[in-house]
Amino acid sequence: MSEILIYGATGYTGQLLAAHAVDQGLKPILAGRNADTLRLIAGRLGLEMRVAGLDESEALRAALAGVAAVIHAAGPFSKTAQPMAEACLAAGAHYVDITGEIAVLESLAARDAAAKAAGIVLLPAAGFDVVPSDCLAAHVAGRLPGATHLRISIGGFGGFSRGTARTMVEGIAWGTRVRRDGRIVELPSPPRATTDFGSGPRRTVGLGWGDVSSAWYSTRVPNIDVYFEAFPAMAAAAGLPAGLRKIIAGGTAQRLINRGIDRLPAGPTAAARQRARSTFLAEAWDGAGRRAASRMETAEGYTLTVWTAVEAARRVAAGHVAPGFHTPVTAFGPDFILGFPHVVRTDL
Repeated sequence: MSEILIYGATGYTGQLLAAHAVDQGLKPILAGRNADTLRLIAGRLGLEMRVAGLDESEALRAALAGVAAVIHAAGPFSKTAQPMAEACLAAGAHYVDITGEIAVLESLAARDAAAKAAGIVLLPAAGFDVVPSDCLAAHVAGRLPGATHLRISIGGFGGFSRGTARTMVEGIAWGTRVRRDGRIVELPSPPRATTDFGSGPRRTVGLGWGDVSSAWYSTRVPNIDVYFEAFPAMAAAAGLPAGLRKIIAGGTAQRLINRGIDRLPAGPTAAARQRARSTFLAEAWDGAGRRAASRMETAEGYTLTVWTAVEAARRVAAGHVAPGFHTPVTAFGPDFILGFPHVVRTDL
C-alpha cells in the first residue's frame, strides 16, 4: 500500500508538497486531472501518477485504490472538498486538506459519524490554515481554563498563490463571520483593531477565517474572532459594501477576476518564502475579565503548509489518529506546531 497520494499535485502548493514529501523520504503518488503536467512533475521526481477529475467519481475512487491517506491540495475547497471526501469515505482512505474555509470545515465536521463508520480520519486545515493558529489558540485556552472569548490575530505575509487568490475572491461575498455563544454568525461590517505582534501596533481587520470553526472544536471557547494584518488589498476587500460584494461574487465578475489571476505569478518565489515570517497572537478572556495571551512566530505560510500537511498525512497514514473528524489540535495536540523549524512561542 502506498502511504500518501497528493491530489492537486500540478498546482503551486501541490508541487511544493510533492518535492517536500520526497525530501522526507516518502514516495507519494501524484494525482490530478492534467495528465501532461502530471507526467512532467512525476517524471522529474521519479513518482507514480494517477489521472482523475473530481467530477469523475469512479475514476477518482479508482485513483485512491491502495492509498492510506490523501493530501487534498486542489481548491477552492468549497467546490472540491466534498467530492474528494466522499471518494475517501468510499475507498477507506484518510483525508487531509489545506483549506482555511469555514464552510468546508463545518461540512466535514458534519461527516464525523460517517468517517468513524468508515474507519477513516477527516482532517481539514492541515496547513498554514489553521495549524499554527489552532495550536496557539488551544495553548492559550489551556492557560485560562473557563475562557469565554478568544481572539486570534495573524500577521506577516510573503505573497499568495493563484489558488489562494481565487479562494479569497470567492469568499468576498461573505461578510465577517465570527462565533458567538457557540454559533457562527455574520457581522454587518468588518471590525477594526490594532495588534502588537511584537514590534509595535499594527492595524488589523476582522475576517471570517477557518479558526472560527476549528478553534471551537479544539477549545470549546464559545466566542471566537479572527483578525488579519490589514495590508491594503485585504482591508479594501473587507470594507466593500454588502451589495458590491454580492456583485463581485456573481459568476460573470468571478470569471473576469479569475482571468486576471491567471496572469499573476504562480506564487511567491523560493527566495521570498525563505525571507518571510508569519506572526500570530492569541488572546483569551474569561467572565471575570482575566486575560491570557501568547505570541508565535513561524516560517512563511506556504513553507509551513508543506511541512505540516506532509507530517500530518504521514502520522494519519501510520494510524496515529483515531477515525473521525479532527482539527490539527484534536489530532496531534497544541504542541504539534513546535516540532517545525523557525517556530517560537512566547507566553505574554
